[in-house]
Amino acid sequence: AQCLVGSEMCIRDSYTKQLKVEYNITANVDVKNVLDFCHSKGYKFYPAMIYLVTKTLNRIENFKMFKDKNGDLCVWDSLVPNYTIFHEEDHTFSDCWTDFTDDFGSFYKNITSDMELGKTKRGIKVKSGQPANFYCVSCTPWTAFTAVSSRMVNGGAAFFPIITAGKYDDNYQMPVNITIAHAVADGYHIGLFFEYLQEEISAKCLLSNLK
Repeated sequence: AQCLVGSEMCIRDSYTKQLKVEYNITANVDVKNVLDFCHSKGYKFYPAMIYLVTKTLNRIENFKMFKDKNGDLCVWDSLVPNYTIFHEEDHTFSDCWTDFTDDFGSFYKNITSDMELGKTKRGIKVKSGQPANFYCVSCTPWTAFTAVSSRMVNGGAAFFPIITAGKYDDNYQMPVNITIAHAVADGYHIGLFFEYLQEEISAKCLLSNLK
């Protein structure tokens, strides 16, 4: 991790003191290329999308910001996904995390292994040692939505991104919501997130980055 310096630090640091709000935006993402890729290669859609979302977030500095123990605004080198696992038996969920690597094969092997282990456990946390540089990602495949709102009860705005994906329609349009503290990211940065995510999902990127 590295601490911010210069004008960006001054601007963002003042925002963290004065702009203590979260905001969120939902937009549709075309996931046909990912579905086709997963079906042709035998991959599962959910872990593949977590890889693409994590890769996208790691391209944008603002989504990796945090405050260190001294109160300085810093940037993680990369983010780690903390994702939900749904339990069919009792309709509850647990969350788990997996270290991220740009190598899709290695990440896919690790996350699917963690997910299988997570299915056998109950409770909010099924894997200990969650690192500080996490973000949250989940999916509600039963529901198509146009907006999502989440709040931290009795807490401040979360600097880490919260990503929620919904049910895709017959045209392969899937709603994706991102929630973030306004102090660290603006509409411009969320616009970049959706632009880069669709770029990562493009057939060209899938063929070159996912094996």
